[in-house]
Amino acid sequence: MRILVFNGSPKREKSDTLCITRAFLDGMQDVGKQEVQILHAVEQHIKPCTGCFSCMHNGGTCIHNDDMRGILEKILDRDLLIWSFPLYCYGMPAPLKAIIDRTLPLSSMTMQRVGDRYEHVGQADFSHLRYLMICGCGFPNSKHNFEPAVAQFKLLFPEGHTILTMPESPMFSVPAASVVTEPRLALVRQAGRQYAETGSIDETLLTVITSPMIPEEQYAAIVNAGV
Repeated sequence: MRILVFNGSPKREKSDTLCITRAFLDGMQDVGKQEVQILHAVEQHIKPCTGCFSCMHNGGTCIHNDDMRGILEKILDRDLLIWSFPLYCYGMPAPLKAIIDRTLPLSSMTMQRVGDRYEHVGQADFSHLRYLMICGCGFPNSKHNFEPAVAQFKLLFPEGHTILTMPESPMFSVPAASVVTEPRLALVRQAGRQYAETGSIDETLLTVITSPMIPEEQYAAIVNAGV
């Protein structure tokens, strides 16, 4: 499988969320050889979308001549897009959002009704693509934190999406926390194997993965003690 990973963290390789993503990819590699490329969003030269809609009228050519042209080609050439990012203000970091905004050339101005909502008709064939969101946050639990990012991801990619969220993710960069982080990464690796084999992740496994690694009150106390 050809996989393109968008790492939305400004920390690049030191990203806590990327640690989760790599465990997932390791699980996929356990099943069979995967062709993986990781793009650090913060390293890409991406100009902000101006909302001129030129790309939606002229066959997908943006007025900006920057790294996004090559990224769009990579997107269409892949089988799976993994959006790996830490939660920033209940959404994705700005460099990754800039990339999302600039995928507009894949759509046309023409709209069609799908169920009870309208969607833009594509200017390119990306029906083969699957989408995976892996998002970590520094809060003690997942309640009332990930919902905006999850809702946006589902609207962006209504078909073929899988979502994995994880609270307490800063623990992955703390060696002393390995007693709880290593077993959790083992479960993430198991999820990667499941995904490679079936294209989905068992809901029971997802529930365990997305639960706090240590009691919420204990985690909050540790964080507050370091403030």
